[in-house]
Amino acid sequence: MLASYATGAIVCQFFRYANSSATYSDSIIGRASIQTSPFKHRWDLSTTEAREVQRKLATAVVSQGDPRGVRLIAGVDLAFDKASNQAIAALVMLSYPNLDIVNKYTVTRTIPFPYVPGLLSFREGPAIMDLFECLPDMPDLIMFDGQGLAHPRRLGIASHLGVLLNIPSIGVAKSRLIGQPAAELPVEKGARVDLIAPEGDIIGRLLRTRSHVSPVYVSVGHRIGLDAACRWVMNCTTGTRIPEPTKQADRLAASTKRIVTGDTMQADRNGCKKPD
Repeated sequence: MLASYATGAIVCQFFRYANSSATYSDSIIGRASIQTSPFKHRWDLSTTEAREVQRKLATAVVSQGDPRGVRLIAGVDLAFDKASNQAIAALVMLSYPNLDIVNKYTVTRTIPFPYVPGLLSFREGPAIMDLFECLPDMPDLIMFDGQGLAHPRRLGIASHLGVLLNIPSIGVAKSRLIGQPAAELPVEKGARVDLIAPEGDIIGRLLRTRSHVSPVYVSVGHRIGLDAACRWVMNCTTGTRIPEPTKQADRLAASTKRIVTGDTMQADRNGCKKPD
């Protein structure tokens, strides 16, 4: 079932699956938990202010732990439409351990921040936070298509929003932002090598999710250790390079972008609204 849920100025489009018992009125619970975060900040900042926010929030990142009793895992990704200056945030909620899709959510909003390397979470963050305000149930674990601690100021999107949401979070990136592998990565599935920052710290790990296929770059987001993060990524990988939560979110973001831009060819293949 496709529907839209409005909360303030936010309109969230979602596709609810038959196996979902969520009710939309419950979303106020998730909204309250976001609004009371002690780390909440404005998004309309200068680049100098944004970097200062990053430095402050980086001290709040918890890089240890292993979530227990996980029932729901969220995959989060974004697509951008440069022509309209809009961000399309997509979240797919999956059950665990079956990895069945429970719900899909998208939010489209104007991008409030310019493109500045190292500050991408200030472009992506507002739409994603809008997205979480739409959720009837908060996930037990979030996988972001992006970096966590593997960032120049140790606050990529997975750490930034992990702290704001206070939910265990993992960064699963397709490419490396900073750092160098500690050694050559073996070609076998499950192989892993630490990613070392210029200062010598371990900031992430190269993880081979399929034999003879390029690795993903896993880093701590918040409230999880690196070993646990890699284990969760492997647990959620089902035969492709990218773990199922972020793979599904990537597909949903791309599908929704086609609707937003008017390119509706196959736009409904991922559960989004069919063109009229």
